[in-house]
Amino acid sequence: MGWVDKLVGGAAAQPIEAIGNVFDKLFTSDEQRMQAQAVLDKIRQRPDILQAEINKIEAQHRSVFVAGWRPFIGWVCGLALAYSFILRDLLAWGFRVWSPETEPPPELAMGHLITVLGSLLGLGTLRTAEKMKGRAK
Repeated sequence: MGWVDKLVGGAAAQPIEAIGNVFDKLFTSDEQRMQAQAVLDKIRQRPDILQAEINKIEAQHRSVFVAGWRPFIGWVCGLALAYSFILRDLLAWGFRVWSPETEPPPELAMGHLITVLGSLLGLGTLRTAEKMKGRAK
């Protein structure tokens, strides 16, 4: 396996290999193996479905470090956006009015924040695109 395969396919390939190993142990006849292989091929074509199932399992985990990392990132991005677009401007305005010699609060690196936020919200836009195409349930 090349370094590109490891980089791109590694995240989805490991769970698929694990499922394949389970199928090999469960199904013993050639017909059953062919059916299992067909299921694995469908999973390889749609790794997003597998990732969604992994996300559900992570969300139900009892450890906050497993289940809570996505909400944490969401809250961090939300608070950073609120600071950047609302709170910082209000503070800068207040400093100019009541304390002109005070420096305004620092700006955040919005380019990085928007990249992370866009990644988090990307699935939402794909869901909207599915609905617009009539493919959503």
